[in-house]
Amino acid sequence: MYTLFAETLRKLRIEKGLSQKQLGDMLYIDQSTVARWESGLRLPETMMIPRLVKCLGVDANTLFNLVEGSDFFPNVIMVDDDEIILSHALNVLKEVLPDATITGFIWPQEAVEYAKANQVDLAILDIELGTASGLDLCHTLLEINPCTNVVFLTAYPEYSIDAWSTEAHGFILKPLTPEGVKEQLKKLRIPYPAGGAEA
Repeated sequence: MYTLFAETLRKLRIEKGLSQKQLGDMLYIDQSTVARWESGLRLPETMMIPRLVKCLGVDANTLFNLVEGSDFFPNVIMVDDDEIILSHALNVLKEVLPDATITGFIWPQEAVEYAKANQVDLAILDIELGTASGLDLCHTLLEINPCTNVVFLTAYPEYSIDAWSTEAHGFILKPLTPEGVKEQLKKLRIPYPAGGAEA
């Protein structure tokens, strides 16, 4: 459930004097879609964010109630079959997102089972996972929760074309750095703030 977003959207819509139908008409979508957002069942697709902020006259941080002091604590997973790289990456993520719940996985299937039981806000995936593929894992995670932000991490820039053919939201070359993470956080569907040291 996306309660914070749902409450914020409803409040901003009412303040603008708009009905769900009127907001839907402005966004060129059905009223039922707005109703699902306000019920906390769904989040807008990425392409809808600029339209929403324009219609409501706010910035994305206000819309998603993610200003400093918000009680939004993202659930982040990292999947890499190299234990040394995974350990380093988890330390970087903890530095940048000190309030997040961060869990690492070597085996993709363990990440899938975790995602079935928990709302994953951000998944950082290696593309080559032994005999498995991070591209396939991306599809699976998005089938479980279409609102999961997926960022690929790889040592091979030539994979970027394949990565962008998925519904991933970002691409980082190894090694993972605080600056690279912070840059990707600005591009996510839900732009939540980075903590830790300034870049």
